[in-house]
Amino acid sequence: MPENLSAEITGIYRYPVKGLSPERLSRAVLAAGQTLPADRRYAIENGPSGFDPADPKWMSKAYFLTLMRDEWLAGLHTHFDDSNHTLTIRRNGREVARGDLETAEGRAAIERFFAANFAGDIKGPPKILSGGGHSFSDVAKKVVSIINLDSLQAIEDVVGQSVHPLRFRANLYVRGWPAWHEFELLGRTLAIGEARLKIVKRIARCAAINVDPDTAARDLNILHALMQRFGSADCGVYAEVTAAGEVAERDTVTAEEPALV
Repeated sequence: MPENLSAEITGIYRYPVKGLSPERLSRAVLAAGQTLPADRRYAIENGPSGFDPADPKWMSKAYFLTLMRDEWLAGLHTHFDDSNHTLTIRRNGREVARGDLETAEGRAAIERFFAANFAGDIKGPPKILSGGGHSFSDVAKKVVSIINLDSLQAIEDVVGQSVHPLRFRANLYVRGWPAWHEFELLGRTLAIGEARLKIVKRIARCAAINVDPDTAARDLNILHALMQRFGSADCGVYAEVTAAGEVAERDTVTAEEPALV
């Protein structure tokens, strides 16, 4: 198969609060060694975790509210305002909570909403966590996640129905590569304008992909379908930003040729 196949970015998304709804961006500035701006900047502690904001370290997502276990989160629609760090939560089209996540008062307003409405679904007092530039990613490194929409089509063929791309909660969605071609690019560098991203790892999926982001229903067993048909629960890849640059929808994504040894 040719190694210089290009793809096109069809969508860019960030998740300011781990487990909560995505925000679509028309463009984003990537910095070397960083995530998309404000991606997974905050998390909601699901009972005491021991996380230290003054010395933030990677922790398993089991300590936080996530769709892997808490599918009801998908019923909340959120927006994060970078200018004032304010998170707004809407439920059934109505605003139900708002707070500046960089102030104790603002965090408390969001925490009260979760405590009052979901006490039976959480392990302990909910707490908004942040750690400066820390990212509450599923992996320890700061990465950008990529989904190939042709791979998603292969999954749809197996399950026999359409699969919402946002089940996979990726940062970049691309089209143009054959199904699973992204796995062949491990260790390679992607060029998107001036930005460079090195693909470092396949994404091992969890039960979050079984949740429909529109209905909050756990309605498909995509994990089982992946294992049965493809022998792996992997879908998508993680990439590290190695050179800064702006990326935008419809940008071309090209794998650079490997350096000659």
